[in-house]
Amino acid sequence: MNRKKVELQILDIAKSQEEAGAYALILGEVNGNRQLPIIIGASEAQAMMIELKGIVPPRPLTHNLFASVLEILGVRLLRVVIHKVDDNGIFYADLYLKANETILRIDSRTSDAVAMAQRMGAPILVYEDILASQCIHADVYNEQHDKPHEDDTPESLNAELQKAIDNEDYERAAQIRDKINQLNK
Repeated sequence: MNRKKVELQILDIAKSQEEAGAYALILGEVNGNRQLPIIIGASEAQAMMIELKGIVPPRPLTHNLFASVLEILGVRLLRVVIHKVDDNGIFYADLYLKANETILRIDSRTSDAVAMAQRMGAPILVYEDILASQCIHADVYNEQHDKPHEDDTPESLNAELQKAIDNEDYERAAQIRDKINQLNK
């Protein structure tokens, strides 16, 4: 059976309202309005937010390290395919790698697969039937932004940003960076 695939892109990462301590990765259909929310862990959310915000950590994080190793070995990530969702809402994905002329399919957690695609410039695909059954539409999803408070000053925010980076709390650093950007507008 040849199932149709749909390309997705990362739209947002937000705290999950369904699971304490978890995050919702929101993938959006390229050239469409359907969105696929996937519950992910805090460390994967942090890794993706760092990449989304363009923050360069002082040392390579796990996904960066793995991407570097693959590139040095001459292995390309061709695509990520989300191929299954179970009755508990857990998504399954495969990495498709090309080493020389060999195509390799490797099982991966969806969050790790998306983080790798993000770093290696590979498309994220999902089967149409999975997207159709699990999607929400763009007009249903309301983004929530961390707005700056009146007592936030550029000096206090920059000090807080540096502290977050020093503590390797990159998720918090990304939030503070967003506040600084909002103040500068």
